[in-house]
Amino acid sequence: MCFHISLTTKAETLEKRFKADFKNKFAYKPIFHANGFDFPKWAVIKNDAPSEIDLISWGLIPHWVKESTSINEVRSKTLNARSETAFELPSFKTSIESKRCLVLSDGFYEWMTFNKQKYPHFIHLKDNEPFAMAGIWDEWKNQQTGDLIETFSILTCEANPLMSRIHNIGKRMPVILTPETESLWLDNSLIQSQILSLTKPYDDSLMEAYTISKLISSKDSNTEEVRRPFLYSELEMRLF
Repeated sequence: MCFHISLTTKAETLEKRFKADFKNKFAYKPIFHANGFDFPKWAVIKNDAPSEIDLISWGLIPHWVKESTSINEVRSKTLNARSETAFELPSFKTSIESKRCLVLSDGFYEWMTFNKQKYPHFIHLKDNEPFAMAGIWDEWKNQQTGDLIETFSILTCEANPLMSRIHNIGKRMPVILTPETESLWLDNSLIQSQILSLTKPYDDSLMEAYTISKLISSKDSNTEEVRRPFLYSELEMRLF
């Protein structure tokens, strides 16, 4: 799945790359490691404002959720949405039909299982450019305060060969869009078959990955050091 992501690209670079302006540039701060279970605010471009980069919270709250429900319990289960079943599940159906977004990133983290041990990897594009993951969003209203809370989920798909070697148990990966398909993902006129056609594994020849230290599992993981290569002799010092 995809529960750990990174975005350290400067705001101005993101604006130029995605042809969109930050709604609040001063609120954006580069993040070396974000854990989805902390429900961080993240840079996204929603289909209702394709020329604007907004900061909304990770962990989708469907609009129909009642206040008596444990919101964080819901969100911990909606960090990701499987693209193959998103149209079938009440939590995601409305959003994937009409509320899609680009989740901006320049890398993500996944763990390989080897001899019952887990080894963290950092995955990014070979050109080190930022990219967009396919996301869906929703708006939930707190009936007591009247506050509107916007949240998102990241779509996942079957792993490509590179990610199959890394995420070798679940064999999943986030849906990474190409620059050519980013605007299509935000197109409100798409029908189900067209939407699903965009949720395919990314070309692994355009990706790179390497092992990193287990600093990522600590409370102080949001540092530049977390993304540095770290070799494990038991993995035969292999880099991807």
